[in-house]
Amino acid sequence: MLRVLVDTCVWLDIAKDYRQQPLIGALETLIGAGEVELLVPKVVLDEFARNKERVIAETQRSLNSHFRIVREAVAQFADDDYRAKTLEALNEVGHKIAVSGDAVNESVDRIEMLLRPVRPLKATNAIKARVSDRAIARLAPYHRSKNSVGDAILVETYSGIVKAAKDGARHAFVTHNTRDFSDERGDLRAPHADLAPLFGTESSTYWTSLVDLLKTVDPELLEDQEEEHNFSMEPRRLSDIVEAEDRLVQQVWYDRHSMRADSIAKGKTKVLPEGEYSRDPYSPHEILDTIWAGALEAARQTEEEIGKENLGPWTSFEWGMINGKLSALRWVMGDDWDMLDT
Repeated sequence: MLRVLVDTCVWLDIAKDYRQQPLIGALETLIGAGEVELLVPKVVLDEFARNKERVIAETQRSLNSHFRIVREAVAQFADDDYRAKTLEALNEVGHKIAVSGDAVNESVDRIEMLLRPVRPLKATNAIKARVSDRAIARLAPYHRSKNSVGDAILVETYSGIVKAAKDGARHAFVTHNTRDFSDERGDLRAPHADLAPLFGTESSTYWTSLVDLLKTVDPELLEDQEEEHNFSMEPRRLSDIVEAEDRLVQQVWYDRHSMRADSIAKGKTKVLPEGEYSRDPYSPHEILDTIWAGALEAARQTEEEIGKENLGPWTSFEWGMINGKLSALRWVMGDDWDMLDT
């Protein structure tokens, strides 16, 4: 069993980069298998909850800012024959930015699912007393001129667990905060001299990379997670969505056109010239001959464009699927649900 205390900064860095999802997956697997147990001080839960919305917003804002700068530069300086294609490609990037933002939200949710079941470790009076002693002696993380209460609570919480352990379990402290916790002489992978006595044995180790730590537990697991992540479904290109929506519009329109043609053939709907056609009151059983001629030509072009074999007739199930797909794609593109006008 490996017991791991992960600093808040590590969780936030994992959350802001959707490419770290294989790491979350590896943790989920190892925790589920009973090979890893998380140690979660309450201060970590509080700091993560307090900062997660900021991280989500900053990640989205950063992506949008970079995208906007590039797009404006292309629009202003690119040659005419290059500009249109480049802007089209950038529109695809803009679409993926939104998807990446969703991925950050997913990472936050998965991290919270990891943290939520763990009983939070509260700062006891004994821990607070040791934190005060550390501050008075200006021992790391109090060696710098900053408020380091939260960092010191992590150290003393971890220290208390390691000293009380009697079952031979391994313990690890993971942080990205190398300025407060790592060796001042330059090896950021090693703990600060003030903290060194707490680490350096098999039962307690110091890490600045959660990936490297988990590789000591299962070297192949992260490779499997990475492969699964890399081969997950790619988000559809915006141009693909627009193309699919256009095809569905044609199919829905053609089916409605066919129903109108059947009604005309059966005499239920009349095709009338301008002089006989009534606009007021409107009648759903009449259609202007010029409008109908245009509809017939549009139907012919639709048959040539996508093939008559792709235009029905549909079963009730197939018809429901086509309308459902059109409604869903339009919703993705900004319309309200059930917008099926053609």
